[in-house]
Amino acid sequence: MHKQLMKGNEAIVKSAILAGCRAFYGYPITPASEIAETAAEYMAQAGGVFLQAESEVAAINMIYGAASAGVRAMTASSGPGISLMQEGISYMAGAELPCVIADITRGGPGLGNIAAEQSDYHQVVKGGGHGSYRTIVLAPNSVQEMADLTALAFELADRYRNPVVVLADGFIGQMMEPVEFSQTAVEAPTPEWAVTGTAETRANLITSLHLDIDESEAHVRHLEEKYLCAERLEVRAEEWQTDDAEIVMVGYGIMGRILKAATAEARASGLNVGLLRPITLYPFPKVHFQRLAKSARVFVVVEMSNGQMLEDARLALNGARPVEFLSRVGGNVPSHEEVLRFVREQALRYLPVVEPEEERMANA
Repeated sequence: MHKQLMKGNEAIVKSAILAGCRAFYGYPITPASEIAETAAEYMAQAGGVFLQAESEVAAINMIYGAASAGVRAMTASSGPGISLMQEGISYMAGAELPCVIADITRGGPGLGNIAAEQSDYHQVVKGGGHGSYRTIVLAPNSVQEMADLTALAFELADRYRNPVVVLADGFIGQMMEPVEFSQTAVEAPTPEWAVTGTAETRANLITSLHLDIDESEAHVRHLEEKYLCAERLEVRAEEWQTDDAEIVMVGYGIMGRILKAATAEARASGLNVGLLRPITLYPFPKVHFQRLAKSARVFVVVEMSNGQMLEDARLALNGARPVEFLSRVGGNVPSHEEVLRFVREQALRYLPVVEPEEERMANA
């Protein structure tokens, strides 16, 4: 397989088509617009459907219809558009409909700006719509992972009959890198629960409406079982230089790459620093935090938001270790030099001072 140079936004679409996606409904918004543009170019060539909807509200409801017919379908947007989709996402989770949603995050709140940020974490990871539901959330840190995790997203969506979000900041969506598409193209079979207009599927009912309170409770408990299963089986994270790490830095998306550079520099200066990069934001890699807490002295979370993943990191550790936080917002991104200064400050606070041999002998 040869590599192709492309944007992260383009890689999502090509990977989706190889994964059997045959319907894209969406509305362009910076910095996600290339996803719609690429889908418009290639979806019809693959025998699928592309439609630019009149709004994000319309797009997510079109996805509901396509998924109900058993078609692998996706949409893409950024913060303001994802906000408009939240009711439809809640409907799809309640109706147990699989789909993939790409969120290429920009600054907020409101219209914010078109710069890269990580401010959509809460609305995507916690379930921004109404009701007791979750979306599985994957966070790539490269164009290659945009392709790989999109393919995985379609697998997980079908496996759990649930919306799956590929959450990438604007940097990952806009950057260009070589990508290798190693997966074999698939034609997804029509699931037995779908409604396809045939006599055999006439009895199938796709709905999130359960008026009887006991029936509704049973349905929510059923959804909970799926999410608990995902929490056992689908956790993914990258660890780097964590075996002897006294300081563990934590970041996802573009921050994972910046923190890796800072980790290497910190190691070169004699600090035992490691990196934990969550790949699944839901289910969150709690077990990784809890295991590393047995040897690490402090965790350093770095986000391009005002501290949204920070809450999950602190919950995962449950007070076992302190968590310090470095934040940039508004489209600003922490440089690895800025991160390194912050890490050195934490080393002075939390790591034991080893007295040089000459001073120890003089003080004896």
